[in-house]
Amino acid sequence: MLLLRSCYRRSAEVLLPPAAAQQRKRLSTGPQQTHRSFYEFRTYSIRPDQNAAFLKLTNEKIHLRTAHSELIGYWSVEYGGLNKVFHIWKYDSYSQRADVRAALSQDPSWISEYISKAIPMLRSQDNEVNYLVPWSHLHRPPKEGGVYELASFQMRPGGPAVWGDAFQAAVTSRDAPGYGKLVGAFHSECGLLNRVHALWWFESADQRAEVRHKAHTDARVVAAVRNCVGHLDSQENKLMFPCSFSPLK
Repeated sequence: MLLLRSCYRRSAEVLLPPAAAQQRKRLSTGPQQTHRSFYEFRTYSIRPDQNAAFLKLTNEKIHLRTAHSELIGYWSVEYGGLNKVFHIWKYDSYSQRADVRAALSQDPSWISEYISKAIPMLRSQDNEVNYLVPWSHLHRPPKEGGVYELASFQMRPGGPAVWGDAFQAAVTSRDAPGYGKLVGAFHSECGLLNRVHALWWFESADQRAEVRHKAHTDARVVAAVRNCVGHLDSQENKLMFPCSFSPLK
């Protein structure tokens, strides 16, 4: 029976026109991750009356946390969410993250000096596991300061094999002189699936506004975005300022 099914499948592939056969191949494979490293996105919602106190405590005690794993960046959300912080942590594997979490649970300084004080200040916590997309690398902005934008896109089911090329073209069309600096592009693995993020850096919120207006009249950018929007279900963004202790500033 298995042999018969295999013969039917090969026969069907022979009958497919070249374009359809190529599309089937792309749908069945898609871009693959070549490494195990991943990035955990964390978003904390802070009680409004505790926002300043939480940031002060974190500034003073973040070294207790970074002693265990690598912090990529830590931001305070200014637009697109109030009283929130967003941070990114890098892990080499899921087993490394499990080891880090176990070590933290046994770290008396972390528990007594930070967690026991920080948790009552929070309203909620959320996380998401992301990989860098195959064509993206993590970059530092050209200088410190400025504002970061996390643009998040909920794509239609199908994965990068369906919409990956269109997403790449839409993002890279604006990663050019006169626009913002792309810090990294990510694809979700745990959390909401078919979700992609582009982390941008701008000199200021005003510069970002100017870039947005410029993009609306740039035929190259408009064409790339229009080609991608058919794969899109929803999108959201937030503008964030890096905290003083953030490695990405």
